[in-house]
Amino acid sequence: MDKKLQDKRKKIICELIQDQIYVPMKEKEMAAFMQVAKEDREEFRHLLDELLREGRISITEKGKYVKPGKDILKGTFISNARGFGFVEIEGMETDLFIPEERVNGAFHNDTVQVRLLPEKTGKRQEAEVTQILSRGTTQVVGTFQKGKNYGFVVPDNTKFASDVFVPVEWSKGAVDGHKVVVELTSYGDEKKKPEGKVVEILGHANDPGVDILSIVKCFDIPVGFEDKVLNQANRVASEVSEADMQGREDLRELMMVTIDGEDAKDLDDAVSLSKEGDDFLLGVHIADVTNYVQENSALDREALKRGTSVYLVDRVIPMLPHRLSNGICSLNEGVDRLALSCLMRIDAAGEVVDYRIVESVIRVDRRMTYTSVKKILEDKDVEERKKYEPFVPMFEDMGVLSGILRAKRKKRGSIDFDFPETKILLDKNGKPVDIMPYERNTATKIIEDFMLLANETVAQHFYWMELPFVYRTHDNPDPEKINQLGIFISNFGYGMKTAKEEVHPKEIQKLLGKVEGTPEEALISRLALRSMKQAKYSVECTGHFGLACGYYCHFTSPIRRYPDLQIHRIIKEHLRGRLKDNRVQHYEAILPQVAERSSKMERRAEEAERETDKLKKVEYMEEHIGEHYEGVVSGITSWGLYIELPNTVEGLIHVSVLKGDYFYYDEANYEMVGRDTGKKFKLGQKIAIVVEQTDRFARTVDFVEDDCDE
Repeated sequence: MDKKLQDKRKKIICELIQDQIYVPMKEKEMAAFMQVAKEDREEFRHLLDELLREGRISITEKGKYVKPGKDILKGTFISNARGFGFVEIEGMETDLFIPEERVNGAFHNDTVQVRLLPEKTGKRQEAEVTQILSRGTTQVVGTFQKGKNYGFVVPDNTKFASDVFVPVEWSKGAVDGHKVVVELTSYGDEKKKPEGKVVEILGHANDPGVDILSIVKCFDIPVGFEDKVLNQANRVASEVSEADMQGREDLRELMMVTIDGEDAKDLDDAVSLSKEGDDFLLGVHIADVTNYVQENSALDREALKRGTSVYLVDRVIPMLPHRLSNGICSLNEGVDRLALSCLMRIDAAGEVVDYRIVESVIRVDRRMTYTSVKKILEDKDVEERKKYEPFVPMFEDMGVLSGILRAKRKKRGSIDFDFPETKILLDKNGKPVDIMPYERNTATKIIEDFMLLANETVAQHFYWMELPFVYRTHDNPDPEKINQLGIFISNFGYGMKTAKEEVHPKEIQKLLGKVEGTPEEALISRLALRSMKQAKYSVECTGHFGLACGYYCHFTSPIRRYPDLQIHRIIKEHLRGRLKDNRVQHYEAILPQVAERSSKMERRAEEAERETDKLKKVEYMEEHIGEHYEGVVSGITSWGLYIELPNTVEGLIHVSVLKGDYFYYDEANYEMVGRDTGKKFKLGQKIAIVVEQTDRFARTVDFVEDDCDE
């Protein structure tokens, strides 16, 4: 359809609405539009539906199309297992509360039109769903339960509050306990359950790996690649050709290494370092994935669709096929590879005094691991230092430069969440056998510091070039969450300065410095991190709160993140002098959608990772029911206390089982208070617990107070 004609039609409809000519689809108004648009009624209704979805018009209970008032909004419905829900509105800090009786048939992730109500629930404005503009859920993953002539699918996602009825002819032979994907054919109503048909059987719920696969399917994360994508990947050469090297800077003589985990296979960043007087000459060399993934190719469209590689507890779901990510795009030892290199001259104070961004040909001399570099630098391991003798001076210089860069970032207020993450160890059947701390060391910090510097340097360069770009931004934290963090840390004897309900990153950094080495370090660090807003991708360069810097982007991982791949194209076109007006306009048109899509897919990946971790932690705690632990109160709600254990497992003591009194939640002070005794539970308070029960389906762990704590 011609875009100008489409825009003209939309304008006419909006003018009709603007002039308050309400359009109940009678002949008079239809004729007025038909005279200009010269299209049939179906087209007219199609355009009205589009305007409804965009939120530019709304529909009354009597079916009239009107200009939406201030009390009519459009957003995404987020369901809750208890029947109520929330609606997230773009640009609004707080979501709307939808009481159960006002949900009106909306399902999780539906795009809905809502009308604001005069009531409030706590600090949330209430609203009611007035129309479902588009469905966000078309398939459900769950456990099949077989009846005589029918079956039910109990959804894994507790936000999907209703079982799905499946006629026997649509069950695909599923039996009790099968994990299935069911396609919805009806969303049901007050009298009837939703209906659907089984489109895929994942396996039995008890089969190894099926639990994680169910989560993957639940988040609609694509696992395999279509033939056209694989065929395109298979046509890519396995070695760099002479033609590919033409016009590139040859950096193969530079001493260069990759430093990664032992099990890493997609090596997309290499580093080189030498000294010239007091200056450090640092090279950060990133695989030139764009040479093999052309814009708008099948590979590119698939990468944009996925947005990111997904790292789960038992598997990696890559953004690009292994032929690329583990092959020609991986900076493997001893082979020629194409790269984009950020070559920086850094003075003794850590300032980048000069830099160049170039297309290059590189050859990695050694594939190093974090463990090996740690042995060389921290442990001074004689055997390891001898094994890599020619590289030891470079590693030592890397350690020095890393320290300088880290101190410089600390001075400006950059927050370093240096707490031990956890790694869940599984046996061959996918059963969790241990939850181990995953410690950072000198080697991981070196790579982190060098990548951060390259990302900042590239972002600042293109910001001042005033070219279209994708930045990584991080907004100031929500004042309420900072207030809650302040109350939490006060229970440990710590404090934080805020001004006009805002906090400078340096204050968070100081707090983390104070708790370093204390028993509460990991917990406070994690809760400080939770109080931050989520970083996202944007075409606007609004700065990065956590890093306390004005310019930041993601340049260093194009194998596993689409924004990096996207900006590599822009960088290369600029370097080659091809970024003319038409290409600038092209990028200005597509980048907002790329940034939005990438942010959305990143959130999806993080949620899937969180859910798989929760599942395995619950499964681990199944073997520890009845055991005693000491934990810390990490959250308080009206329904109970959340307790975090030293192994990072979080469980709930329900308010109904708190001993010795009737307890209520004092929201103003974030405390649980006994009505008669005045006994209080505060954030950060230590508490002895017993593991009472687990629920693998709901992915929850329940605790009770340990009698010895009384």
